Amino acid sequence: MANKIVLADTSILIDYFRKTEKSKSVLIKLFNQEYDFCISAITEYEIYPGATPAQFSFWNEVLRNVKVLAFDQSVVKEAVNINTALKIKRKQIDLADLFIAATAVAHNMPRATLNRKHLAL
Repeated sequence: MANKIVLADTSILIDYFRKTEKSKSVLIKLFNQEYDFCISAITEYEIYPGATPAQFSFWNEVLRNVKVLAFDQSVVKEAVNINTALKIKRKQIDLADLFIAATAVAHNMPRATLNRKHLAL
């Protein structure tokens, strides 16, 4: 049973979807390292507009048992803090990525991403 939880961003789920051999996906590697995962409501939103109708059943099945963390006031406050710090550095990021990072910070959990640019947040 997994004993560590990580917030998986959209890139982790897309990686899992695209890999023919699922065991080589980052998501499965996380499980093998005894991580469990949850996602932000923003990630859930990002998945569906990018999916074709034929892919909906795949995503519905994958997300059926995934804990989705809400975009709430604590996340908004963290997003403002992160954005302010990034603005000073002139390194602002896409709003969806900002909100996902803020969700991880608000819930005090590590974030799993394939976007190296966002690892430093």
